[in-house]
Amino acid sequence: MLQSLHIENAAVIQSADMDLEKGFMVLSGETGAGKSIIVDSIHLLSGSRLSRDMIRTGEDRMLVSAIFADCREEVVALLDSYGILCDGSVMLVRTLSRDGKSTVKINGRTVTQSLQRELCKLLINIHGQHDNQRLMQRAAQIEILDAYAENRETLAAYSKVYRELLDLRARLAELDGNTAEKLRMRDMLKYQIEEIAAARLKEGEEEALEAESKRLSAMERIHAQTHLAYRALHGSEKSATVLLERAASALSKLADVLPEAADEAKRLEEFRYEIEDIAETVQGYSDTDEDPTARLNKIEGRLNTIAKLRRKYGADVASILAFREKAQAELDTIENADGIREDLERDIDCLEKRAHELASEIRARRKMASDKIERAVCETLAFLDMPKVRFHIVMTEAEALRQDGGDVVEFLISANAGEAPQPLEKIASGGELSRIMLALKSVLSDKDGVDTVIFDEVDAGISGKTSRKVGIKLKEIAKQMQVVCVTHSAQIASLADKHFLISKKDEEGRTQTGITELDGEGRVAEIARILGGIDVTEAQRAVAREMIEEGKQYDENQCHATSGRGEDRI
Repeated sequence: MLQSLHIENAAVIQSADMDLEKGFMVLSGETGAGKSIIVDSIHLLSGSRLSRDMIRTGEDRMLVSAIFADCREEVVALLDSYGILCDGSVMLVRTLSRDGKSTVKINGRTVTQSLQRELCKLLINIHGQHDNQRLMQRAAQIEILDAYAENRETLAAYSKVYRELLDLRARLAELDGNTAEKLRMRDMLKYQIEEIAAARLKEGEEEALEAESKRLSAMERIHAQTHLAYRALHGSEKSATVLLERAASALSKLADVLPEAADEAKRLEEFRYEIEDIAETVQGYSDTDEDPTARLNKIEGRLNTIAKLRRKYGADVASILAFREKAQAELDTIENADGIREDLERDIDCLEKRAHELASEIRARRKMASDKIERAVCETLAFLDMPKVRFHIVMTEAEALRQDGGDVVEFLISANAGEAPQPLEKIASGGELSRIMLALKSVLSDKDGVDTVIFDEVDAGISGKTSRKVGIKLKEIAKQMQVVCVTHSAQIASLADKHFLISKKDEEGRTQTGITELDGEGRVAEIARILGGIDVTEAQRAVAREMIEEGKQYDENQCHATSGRGEDRI
């Protein structure tokens, strides 16, 4: 559940905090006090986009943070899959800067907005006027039906099969493309493969040829310098080897009187042999098995061949060879089309069979759920002063499999006795849509998969008497989950377990919106204000007290009723 909410620098809110509990919470306040800012801030926290204009004037950024406690196992598992520690509590923080940058942190770890949205789907639902309009969309209607039918796992399996099926169908369509184009492509691929193969390329060959070309081009200089080096080492009377030999001979003649001189003579001989080897190696630098000019011409021709292929097929020899492998794979696909087609068709048949099996399973559960939802919604609507409204879920089999299964689902209502059911958008008013949404939410309260639901002005377009019943229904939903309701209705507010006042005042020449938890006379005063407008009378205060007392009495009666049912079962 949502345990606490903190908002900084959002429009007229400089800093505001709200500590919540389980049960039924309400937020009230005069029009323009800032209730919508709080709802928008929660939307931002849930992953929605908001304009930078919402940032308080003079500030660089706004911040919204919340702590969710006693989170479900699905939340812990999701965060664990991303390597985020969670002990059952989640701290979610989002900032929005004037430069357009937005950051999200979950339990101190910076995360993507996609993970933020995925997480918040498991934590909180927000229902407002926009969501009532969304109720008219077929996609939203089938989501509601599937939530009640508990189709999540089956739908996930179906979705995986369906995506694979679409992929194989696309590959088959590509395989069966224009025949003339396939033949042209085959001939082109063959030419490309043969041209590259004829060159007999080797990786690293181009670099080696360029190095050899550079060496051969400098052969005259190489010959001159290596000749000088050879003569200095071994090829003249004053060369290093001759001088070393003389020195070694001189030291050897002292061996009888100076034994250690023999050791040094031996070392000089070893040096002489080493230098002779070096001299032979240096002399070989200028040796060639082929005329340098002829060899240079061959190298230039080979490099030109490689350059021509590089212009067509890749930046280097490795890229050219990779192009050939890819071209060969494409050619194999074209030439082996019949065998590949048979494999694809066989795989498609298997996937279609599996998809239809899953779709049938989903359909059966939807059918069972739709019957139960229809009855429960009609009962709830009757309680909410819509006794003649009949709610219907029409489900027909689609002509072909779809992303969400094999069904077309539509919610219909009959507003008056004897009238044929019609789509919601053709009949339902704003107030009726609010009550239908509330009825559906009531039916789904134990299957929603979240612990907190926020209703933004669910009382819009509803009279006082009906508002009381709406409040009772919200109270019932709050037995299953935490309910937070933004309301203008005294009847709804009087039933709350906790009541927050949203108000604004001027401080140091600036408007400030604050959140105050009401209790006792503060709550009486606010409900009286809602009832009476600007000037609150003592009579209105008395009515407010009576309404609050009735709300408490309702709670007590519900507790006794629950206790009684428990005793009956015992």
